[in-house]
Amino acid sequence: MLTIGPLEPADRPAWQQLFAGYNEFYGRTMPDEFYDQAWTRFRQDTEIHALGARLGGQLVGITHFLTHASTTSPDSCYLQDLFTAPEARGQGAARALIAAVTDWARARGCGRVYWSTHESNATARRLYDQVAENRGFILYGVPL
Repeated sequence: MLTIGPLEPADRPAWQQLFAGYNEFYGRTMPDEFYDQAWTRFRQDTEIHALGARLGGQLVGITHFLTHASTTSPDSCYLQDLFTAPEARGQGAARALIAAVTDWARARGCGRVYWSTHESNATARRLYDQVAENRGFILYGVPL
């Protein structure tokens, strides 16, 4: 049975393994201090938030998200990270995590939930095309 809920202190090792898998997918290797800082911020649940997907009680998916002000609408919710363990893919975890973030944002008066992914991420994009609208924007970034 699939369940979605907040991350618990005992989830730390499984969360870090999933988050490392997410970062590896995008070609990043992060130092342990990065994970320590992120975990602390998720546990505070004030600026950035996290949810987990569990199958049979095992953490198999994670999402991280935050809200920010908007000049043209109510606050927006940015779904920053979404990752499902390879062995759990196709079982609804990512879809359920997106729905849970959407419900969370709606309950807080946000005007939209949005996210980005790499154009080559065809597997994820098949799901995203089903649950959201691709509005055609191109994301740019300036590394600092």
